Amino acid sequence: MIQTKPITLALYFGNRGFFPAEVLESARAEMTRAVEEAGCRPLLMDASLTRYGGVETVDEGLKYAAFLKEHEGEYDGVVLCLPNFGDENGALAAMRDAGVPILLQAYPDEIGKMDFDHRRDAFCGKFSIMDVFCQYGIPFTAFAPHVAHPNSPEFAQNLRDFAGVCRVVRGMKRFSIGAIGARTTAFKTVRYDELALQKAGITVDAFDLSDLFARMKKMAEDRPELVAKREFFREYSNFTDVPAHKLDQLARTTVAIEDMVAQYHLDTVALRCWPEFQTEVGIAPCIVLGALNECGIPAACEMDVANAPAMYALSLASGEPAACLDWNNNYGNDPDKCILFHCGPVPRSLMSPGGFVGNHKMHTKTGAPDCGWGTDEGRIAPMDFTFCSGRTDNGKFYTYTGNGVFTDECIEDGFFGCGGVAKIEGLQDKLIYIGKNGFRHHVCVTRGNVQRILDEAFNTYLHYDNKSF
Repeated sequence: MIQTKPITLALYFGNRGFFPAEVLESARAEMTRAVEEAGCRPLLMDASLTRYGGVETVDEGLKYAAFLKEHEGEYDGVVLCLPNFGDENGALAAMRDAGVPILLQAYPDEIGKMDFDHRRDAFCGKFSIMDVFCQYGIPFTAFAPHVAHPNSPEFAQNLRDFAGVCRVVRGMKRFSIGAIGARTTAFKTVRYDELALQKAGITVDAFDLSDLFARMKKMAEDRPELVAKREFFREYSNFTDVPAHKLDQLARTTVAIEDMVAQYHLDTVALRCWPEFQTEVGIAPCIVLGALNECGIPAACEMDVANAPAMYALSLASGEPAACLDWNNNYGNDPDKCILFHCGPVPRSLMSPGGFVGNHKMHTKTGAPDCGWGTDEGRIAPMDFTFCSGRTDNGKFYTYTGNGVFTDECIEDGFFGCGGVAKIEGLQDKLIYIGKNGFRHHVCVTRGNVQRILDEAFNTYLHYDNKSF
């Protein structure tokens, strides 16, 4: 699981004088409680600075802007709360330089409290703020329903999703990928444009495989991290059939990559996992990649640098590991089902019990008999999932997102690697779009339905060219 610091949300309360201003006082308590229950930290301007701590005028908006400036770097998003209509000019002055995602929330009116002394009109006021923000190019988030009380389950879900948006935006505005090895000659499908990624805030740091191999070779037999990693792997999966010296090489690979991540401050990695690992080291580093993902380092196989960001985004959105898979097989005659598969880099928490570490059948068929130890084989667990993939073209970073379900339907025992039967509504049209728009045969997945989080982060704040299925 990706370890991130808790999300901090600055709370803003809008006001318009001829509406009941006293509702701001109760709104501060209700919104603070909602944010805390969502697992986030609230950050509030001192209520004494304005009437009830709300913002109505431009001057009050500038006070709030100064409050944000004072706490710059401490908050990840703003919840703009409208207990009543709320003044758009005060909101504009307050939010123009916020520089983080902004969630607009408006209180609902209540039947029986629609007289002049009690009516809120936040339903209407929210449109005014959205309109002015659009005029000034201030990005914001607005989830359905249009109005929702902070105590409602609908807003609780919106707040959890907004926290996910903040995690994705915070993590992906600027991050780095360690590209370990060159693109495998046979795979033109994983070409990528470094400058296109850099325009999206993604830095690629390139390393030769010889650097990684040298680190592995020089590693002391009794180095504590290596000893611990061998033990970790014995607990992580079933190594019953794996020779001890192959387990040692898998552990060395993992520790060496972790060393590079720490030394160069990498957020993700993409690894050239064949053929040199088989010919020079005698292993297949599939389980290495799965374990890195499980432990919070998104790691793509087959040097798919453009899909490392997709893995990172999925993990940030869900708080769960991600896996890079192949769109691999049809499943009988069902047009909405297919088999998603890879040799064995799926994180353990996304797999059903009963897997085992094996000898890569593809490499042992074409190379030495013992050259492919390291595939973590089994089946992907039944679950709802979100998928995402990335590519570069024309100086831009392109993505697509969608969701589906891994079913509990069987795949015959002779099926190699780690796979699962995926049910995706309208799959055939999606496959045609993927193929006709130059996306690769890889797709990344994580547990749960976090597509709304990704779409909001990609489209509104990160400005990827994103297709939402």
